[in-house]
Amino acid sequence: MTQPPSFEELLSLVQDRSDALRSSIAGVPDQAVRVPSCPDWSLRDLVEHVTEVQRFWAAAVAAGPSEKPPTVAPADDAPPAGLLARSAAATEELLTALRTAGPAAGCWAWWGDSGVPMTSGAVARHQVQEAAVHAFDAQLATGAPQPVPAVVALDGIAEFIGVSHGTARPWPHEPVRIGLHSAEGPSWLIDLPHPDSHHVGDHHRADAGLHGSASSLLLTLHGRLPLDNLRSEGDRTTLENLLAWPDLG
Repeated sequence: MTQPPSFEELLSLVQDRSDALRSSIAGVPDQAVRVPSCPDWSLRDLVEHVTEVQRFWAAAVAAGPSEKPPTVAPADDAPPAGLLARSAAATEELLTALRTAGPAAGCWAWWGDSGVPMTSGAVARHQVQEAAVHAFDAQLATGAPQPVPAVVALDGIAEFIGVSHGTARPWPHEPVRIGLHSAEGPSWLIDLPHPDSHHVGDHHRADAGLHGSASSLLLTLHGRLPLDNLRSEGDRTTLENLLAWPDLG
C-alpha cells in the first residue's frame, strides 16, 4: 500500500493537473469542440465547469464548518480576461483558501454520509481528482490523451472508493467482493453491499476483479474508459454493475 500524498503534495497536484487541463487546450483554435467523454460539453464548457467548481470549493473551505453549502461571491468587477486566465485565477483562489485553512479545518462537503472527513484536506484530495479527470477529458477532446500520473491515480482509486462508493445508493444486487488490482502494485477489495468494508492487499477471495494500470482503473471507475480497456476476471455483469452503481452526475 502506498502512502497517500501529504497536504502540500495535494496542493501541488491540484496545480499540476489544473495546468495540464489548461495547457491541453491552449493552442486549440476552436473551443466549441465537443468533449467525447462529456458529450453535452464543449471544451469551453469543460473549463468553465472546473473554474466554477474550484471557486465553489474555495468558498466552502474559507467559510469553515457549515451545515449548508456556501454562497459563492461573484467574481471581481474586473475578472481576468479570457477563459484560461479565469481558470488560472480560480485555481489560485482554491489553493489560497486551502493553504490558509490547513489540512484539518472543517468545512461543508457533500460526502458527509461516507465517513470521509469533511475537512479542507479531504477537499484538496477530491480536487486533485476533479482536475485530473477533467484534464484527461480535455486531452481526449484534443486528440492527445495522456495517462493520469500514477501518484494521482493510485490515491484517486482509494478516494473514489471512499467518496463515490461511500455516498452511492444502497447496492441493489447480490453481495459480492470485487478486487481492483493496479499494475503498480496496490490492490483494493470492495465488499458489497458494505462499501465501508474495503481492504488493501489481500486479493485471494474476490468474486470478480479488474486489472490494469492505476490510470486505466481510475478512468474506468469515472466512466472515461470502457470496461474492455482492463483485464477482467469473474462475472462480467458483476463488474458492469460496479461501474454503473455510483451516480457520478
